[in-house]
Amino acid sequence: MSNFSDIAADPLYLTALASLGSSVPAKLTAAPSKGSIAVLPFVDMSGEVGHEHFTDGLTEDIITDLSNVPGFFVIARNSVFAYKGKPTDVRQIAHDLGVKYILEGSARRAGQRLRIDVQLIDASEGGNHIWAERFDRELADIFEVQDEVSRRIVEAITGRLTSGPVFEKYRTSNIEAYDLCVKSRGQWLVSKSANQSAQANLQKAISIDPNYAEAHYELAMTHLFSGLHYGDGSNDYLKNALDHANKAVALDPRDANAFSIQGFVLMYDHKWDEAGKAFAKSLKMNPNDADALASMADYKLRICKFQEALMHMYQAFRLNPRANAWYYWTMGEIQIELGQYEDAVKTLDQPEVRQSVARRVLAAALALSGRTEQAKVEATTFMAENPDWTITLWANSVAIVDLLSVKSVIQGYRLAGLPE
Repeated sequence: MSNFSDIAADPLYLTALASLGSSVPAKLTAAPSKGSIAVLPFVDMSGEVGHEHFTDGLTEDIITDLSNVPGFFVIARNSVFAYKGKPTDVRQIAHDLGVKYILEGSARRAGQRLRIDVQLIDASEGGNHIWAERFDRELADIFEVQDEVSRRIVEAITGRLTSGPVFEKYRTSNIEAYDLCVKSRGQWLVSKSANQSAQANLQKAISIDPNYAEAHYELAMTHLFSGLHYGDGSNDYLKNALDHANKAVALDPRDANAFSIQGFVLMYDHKWDEAGKAFAKSLKMNPNDADALASMADYKLRICKFQEALMHMYQAFRLNPRANAWYYWTMGEIQIELGQYEDAVKTLDQPEVRQSVARRVLAAALALSGRTEQAKVEATTFMAENPDWTITLWANSVAIVDLLSVKSVIQGYRLAGLPE
């Protein structure tokens, strides 16, 4: 990476990929492309409790808009938010994430007024500012400002003028509905109580704006997690999830996230062909979506195309080197089924994994690699937190085409001493 030759140490994404054990395709370790960018979390200048989520939502929406631009390479939300609240050296961050450009910004929300300051930096050219602007607008104009910021970034990087938003999607005109939806993003992954709170907020957002596609697909995930992971969903949790996922796609067929989540829900309904088509459509619309790539890998794992799943996970980690626990979980399961037990241990031996239910997969990997005593320690800790879990219950609920095809992980569970 000659553009950053005076910055020591391997970039973060190389470290992340190396932590997965196996050889990585060369194109994923190449120097940053012209259209590569990381959007750092905007700083909330409001000084009021409850406004920070709005500023985070602004950052997330700009990331989404840019990731839909053909030819761009955009680092995922999770990896840029790791820098939130920390001192920023944009050249170091660009080196770590393997990008050419960094976008920084701040937002101040006061009453019905909004002020946004943004600056685009070419980190490969010594940190030169190539564009900066301040937007003073009415709060109701937030979505127009998002569009304009994204459009101006594309113009600055490509040198081509654009007209209109760079990414066409439905945007609610109701700030209250938007606030409720932004507060709920990804909360189904956090905890049972966070999932319940998100479900209530999303139902309220939909009551305000029934055509809000994002609120529907986020609500779909809260229903799915209620039934699959938190045990507080009705018997209709899958039907409810499907209804809202399908509604989101119908409301906004331009939103790649809607198709990705539809695919995820369809997968748990064992509608394998339909799920595959939904994931493929999502990635065709937005090949920069790291979560969609990881979900596609999960889908390929479940239809027993393990090598294809592995390649999708490599791509996901390149876009999101500071990934969530479920990335490591999915990658570890793939490596187990490929017989790469040592690599699976390397992948799963992460703090993020030990703080999640994926700990049982680490136990399986350790057992299969011959470290039985370590495996039993992990299994015991897992069971203390999940006392009702059994291999049989898991086998009866797991979404997979052929349970016999994942015999390695089942063997690992047994060797680790997890209950039958």
